[in-house]
Amino acid sequence: MVPDISTGGRTYGLLAYLYGPGRRDEHTDPHLVASWLPELASDPGRDPDATLKQLTDRLDLPVLALPKDRRPARHVWHCPVRTAPGDRHLTDAEWAQVARRIIHATGIAEEGDSQACRWIAVRHAEDHIHLVATLVREDGRRPRRHQDGIRAQAECRRIEAEFGLQVLNPGDRTAAQRPTSAERSKAERTGRPEPSRETLRASVRQALAGAANEEEFFRRLREAGLRVERRLAPSGDTLGYKVALPGDRNRDGEPIWFSGSKLAPDLSLPKICQRLDAGPLGSGLSGDDQHRPHPAHTRRTAAQVVEGAAATLTADDDEDAAAQLVGMGELLDALAQTSPISTRGELNQAARAFERATRAHIRAERSDNRAIRSAARGILRAGDALGRGEDGGATAMLLSTLVLATIAAVHWHSARGHAQQAAAARQAAWHLRAAYRSSSASPLSAMREQGRRLTPSARRLQADAVSSALPDRVDEVLADPGWDALAATLDEAERAGYEPTALLQGVIDQRELESADTLTDVLVWRLRRTAQLPATAGSAPHRPGTKVVSVRQGAAEHTDATGRAVARANRSPRR
Repeated sequence: MVPDISTGGRTYGLLAYLYGPGRRDEHTDPHLVASWLPELASDPGRDPDATLKQLTDRLDLPVLALPKDRRPARHVWHCPVRTAPGDRHLTDAEWAQVARRIIHATGIAEEGDSQACRWIAVRHAEDHIHLVATLVREDGRRPRRHQDGIRAQAECRRIEAEFGLQVLNPGDRTAAQRPTSAERSKAERTGRPEPSRETLRASVRQALAGAANEEEFFRRLREAGLRVERRLAPSGDTLGYKVALPGDRNRDGEPIWFSGSKLAPDLSLPKICQRLDAGPLGSGLSGDDQHRPHPAHTRRTAAQVVEGAAATLTADDDEDAAAQLVGMGELLDALAQTSPISTRGELNQAARAFERATRAHIRAERSDNRAIRSAARGILRAGDALGRGEDGGATAMLLSTLVLATIAAVHWHSARGHAQQAAAARQAAWHLRAAYRSSSASPLSAMREQGRRLTPSARRLQADAVSSALPDRVDEVLADPGWDALAATLDEAERAGYEPTALLQGVIDQRELESADTLTDVLVWRLRRTAQLPATAGSAPHRPGTKVVSVRQGAAEHTDATGRAVARANRSPRR
């Protein structure tokens, strides 16, 4: 059950909409289910002698009784309350109970208060009602409605439990502000796929991904085609900023601006500066790469960093984990901007979902996420990936790792009672799985074909390696459709000089495998990344010597559990 509170200035206009046909003739049988005083609240939906003007006048009477200079400019309180999809339809009597409880909880009209605000509840659909009140009490004072949205949410959770409805996740005041009904209506009228607020939020997050400093962030905003205004101090320092979509104007022809804090709590300028001031970013590359790097190389590097971030989410340092989640959000934003068309839609959805998982009350000011932010920067510098060949295989490698990392994020948030964030990470994982299936189909097919062409003795040798490294799951692996791709990968690693059993044991030790959707797929990509094998069968070998990037870059030789497992595997070539 979702309440959505807003305020406005025209009672008659709102009532005309509620009692009208709707924008698509979706309003049926509009009528009152409850009100402040039934004998005074005439119902234009059921009483042929009642009019919208009469109902408006009676609701507005306490407002009009005040001197003009004391009347609030926005005196209309509006709160649609909707049940979740799949919930049963409530009766009028049940909706009346819901209305009175929410009106009481929000402070609009507490039970037993004869001087409270006037209000009504209109029903014109099976799954929701609209609560309308005027924000002047009978005694001329204003209602005490501090944090009315939070109180309405809390009351809805209690109503859901009592009425046998779906109990939705409680909020924690870290969510981004949702578009208002007016913003959604404008998007429909103008043919935009979504309200401007949501488009701007995504654009600002993408501009921030991997940005090295404030100037680069603002340059990216302008390059994305946004209108940008900065509020400057006499010293020239930026005090704040706001953005608008070109062509998005109000009735006076002025741009409709949104400050960063109105888009999301973590997009205010102070929060952005905290992120940018954490320390200088690398290019997201390793070795001697200069200028524009290859997309496949940056994706392989990012996969290693994400593996380390996922390991951090299973450790005990909450601040460090929170910082890595922020970095994962930037990496997803970078990947969504540079992915091929075949996966871009799913990755955009994953990035938008995961942004909610990056915000919690656990602060990360003293933690270092430069490694993963540098990986995001490297992906953006490399530009668009083609989606085939080595690019496609490296993308699948990274997406496989991101799926496991988002699952780790689900567990981390769930263990700390962050219901909204856990749900967001779960949704992101769903989109990432879809993108992974699309990007991995071709490279895995080529590997499976290569594995089927191995000699029987070579396949037995690789099966023995699996039996030694995974004795409890060997039957599962050998029966999996991905076994051929795993056998081909182990064979390639052996020909490159690695001892298959030791290498396989090393990648198994990197991190748990229980959360893997497909065990063989995870092992294939870990093996190829660790042994620096090409991401696609038949491709040129990946350039050796890639530095393993740790989760923390503060100390040059710092390694976490993931790094130690990789080092063990790299030290065990076949003699």
